[in-house]
Amino acid sequence: MDSSDVRRKKVAVIGGGLVRIFGCIITVGAVILTVITHNDYYSSLKYIFLVSFQIVSQGIPMRGRMIHSLSGKKSVIPYGTKTQYVLSISRENLNKDLLTAVEKYPNVKVHFNHRLLKCNPEEGMITVLGSDKVPKDVTCDLIVGCDGAYSTVRSHLMKKPRFDYSQLYIPHGYMELTIPPKNGDYAMEHNYLHIWPRNTFMMIALPNMNKSFTCTLFMPFEEFEKLLTSSDVLDFFQKYFPDAIPLIGERLLVQDFFLLPAQPMISVKCSSFHLQSHCVLLGDAAHAIVPFFGQGMNAGFEDCLVFDELMDKFNNDLSLCLPAFSRLRIPDDHAISDLSMYNYIEMRAHVNSRWFIFRKNVERFLHAIMPSTIIPLYSMVCFTRIRYHEAVQRWHWQNKVINKGLFFFGSLIVISSTYLLMYCMLPRPLDYVRRPWNWIAHFWNTKHVSFR
Repeated sequence: MDSSDVRRKKVAVIGGGLVRIFGCIITVGAVILTVITHNDYYSSLKYIFLVSFQIVSQGIPMRGRMIHSLSGKKSVIPYGTKTQYVLSISRENLNKDLLTAVEKYPNVKVHFNHRLLKCNPEEGMITVLGSDKVPKDVTCDLIVGCDGAYSTVRSHLMKKPRFDYSQLYIPHGYMELTIPPKNGDYAMEHNYLHIWPRNTFMMIALPNMNKSFTCTLFMPFEEFEKLLTSSDVLDFFQKYFPDAIPLIGERLLVQDFFLLPAQPMISVKCSSFHLQSHCVLLGDAAHAIVPFFGQGMNAGFEDCLVFDELMDKFNNDLSLCLPAFSRLRIPDDHAISDLSMYNYIEMRAHVNSRWFIFRKNVERFLHAIMPSTIIPLYSMVCFTRIRYHEAVQRWHWQNKVINKGLFFFGSLIVISSTYLLMYCMLPRPLDYVRRPWNWIAHFWNTKHVSFR
């Protein structure tokens, strides 16, 4: 497709979140716009790197998990090597920075306060309702659905044959609390994700640029429903999070707890992510996931990146690009959805296990001596471009190798220890251990058995 053909195309990107804005920068534009030309595309990429540098500079590096036990003891589980970390970034500021980047392109038209009423991809038609409350029909060549977990675009695709869809509300909800600054500084170590794991529920805390922490309590809804009064809340926290009370403050804790009810969490899977060459789903519209691996936004951004790479590979031919996008992203996005579910169990329960910590240390040691053979799951997901589903397959293989190795060395240690114990402490009974071997040797030499 030549550049003149590219210029004539219109793309509607539906949604108001981070993936929609990032998709506008790296691929086409927002709501109603003309596709970025080839020359504009490379200038836009340069601008993305500048925006990325600005965003990263506003983030707070977190180098591992800080585990808070019930006794108040704290321990650290590193995310990876000393040079690896994840960033705690304000979602609101990130959204503003990306929106500012989008608005710099004259061929991008951003329409706020519009609602999608109808979507007819085959005819290249959408109907939107603006602030004037008058429905407007808009024609376009491609519809990009980035409108979140409750996607209107996806709801129209669900009426099409062979479109699979499933959703799951997990039985746990979440509630946000705040740890304010203490004497103008952070109240805790700020380069870690703080976790209070309590097996069936947990609380986490992420650092903010204003020296505060945003805490999130994840817990079954029935547990939330038991906490009806201020004293119930304080008693609950005194029992399960005693070291958090002085950090939050009793008054602020009660105030935040009853500010809003616990919110639900949904996991969405669908297939495929496209309809012919007319429509494609990105981000939560295609694969809403629970937040426990911290990959929801990243998976959406990777959708945009993969889509961009495919557009380049197929020379902007949507009839080839969109099917390839579904083939590539469906197994990966389903894999990260399952991993997010698993990571909740790891964060709230497994980190309390000494065996889990031992396994983590073994895995880190093996990674240090064999960095290309053994790579921890978290490192594969967060610090490489290894595809999500390949990371899962490799993780299962590594677990089998490590389990067999531990079993072999464990068995060797037990057998060696038992032999040494019997040899050093019980010399006479060893005769009964040696005697069968003596019988075998004697029989081999004389061809008959002696029972003397």
